[in-house]
Amino acid sequence: MSRWLKSVAAWLVLASAQSPGVARGIVSKSHRPPPAPPQDTGFLNRRIELHGIGYRFQVYLPEDWRRDDGKQWPIILFLHGRGERGSEGMWQTQIGIAQAVRNHPDRWPFVIVMPQCPQNAHWTDPALLELAMATLDQESAEFHGDPARTYLTGLSMGGYGAWELARLHPHRWAGIVIAASGVFWSYEPERWQESTILPADYAHAVGHTPVWLFHGSLDPVVAPRQSELMFDAFKAAQGNIRLWMYQGLKHDCWTRAYDEPDLPRWLLAQRIPEAPEVMAERIVVPLHAPTIKLSTAQLDALAGEYREPNGKAITTILRQGDQLSQRSPSGEVTGLEAETADTFFRPSETAGALATHLTFERDAQGRVTGYVLRDSRHEERWLKLAAGGR
Repeated sequence: MSRWLKSVAAWLVLASAQSPGVARGIVSKSHRPPPAPPQDTGFLNRRIELHGIGYRFQVYLPEDWRRDDGKQWPIILFLHGRGERGSEGMWQTQIGIAQAVRNHPDRWPFVIVMPQCPQNAHWTDPALLELAMATLDQESAEFHGDPARTYLTGLSMGGYGAWELARLHPHRWAGIVIAASGVFWSYEPERWQESTILPADYAHAVGHTPVWLFHGSLDPVVAPRQSELMFDAFKAAQGNIRLWMYQGLKHDCWTRAYDEPDLPRWLLAQRIPEAPEVMAERIVVPLHAPTIKLSTAQLDALAGEYREPNGKAITTILRQGDQLSQRSPSGEVTGLEAETADTFFRPSETAGALATHLTFERDAQGRVTGYVLRDSRHEERWLKLAAGGR
């Protein structure tokens, strides 16, 4: 070996002996495992292949869902309505339970599976019922769905499909929720010829699985009688049935239904197996609370200009005869009705779920100091301006 090569070799040995950390660092770095990918929660794009056909859909994971904690989660299968059919896999997240989750994620500690029905198909088609169950099975396996807390829900056309899955798989569900639907499909009107038979058949098949129905009393698309017939059949069969009829609502009763704070709590209270419970509850839910009339002096005390805490926007409460109205910063005027001496609502908001309420606040002397504007999603406070605009 030449003198030059011997010198280089000696230098390398010496360098490695004096700097072992450097050498170890290089080795360690080359063998360090790659960092784990961040865990996604929220609404996730999913895909399933069934009989050689690919379908896109969505699953919702609560923020505190964890892959490695071994925890089993309550899981919901949600079937959307006619208007959300497609193949992009996402339109069904704009309605019903998905909208309620966005408004109040704290209320919904569930894994929620949201398949999508293709155009020109219906959830009652056998192939689509198979698709719905396949998505539930796939997501239950991956995301730790709890077999004892598996729930079924659907609205409108999705409710038709939910009734079929309830009948075909009665022991799979801990609880069932159906809005604006029934078992007499609009695209098969001849089913009405069996109106004295079909409801009883479904009640017998579903047995004591708890069912909660919602319907609008003025529904022109799916007649309220559909839910009434199912309620009567389950009551006669000594099942477990609730029917909430929303007075004054049309087809979209689901916005208000899924926004009911008691609904997710009711679902979580249902488990498999539990002792059968016989129950039949029918409630007519008013669109708004009863109104009262206030004196002119009471209304005048509330009238005036109100500003946001930052002072950048001003709204006006007006008295017009024996009624109050609100003029927004953009000039839009909306009538107000009194529930109490200090709480008002906008009767024009007939959807019900996101109805806005104004609650006036007073100081220790009873003088109005502002109001709190609330809907089902948020609240904001407005401060009353003193005379002279200060």
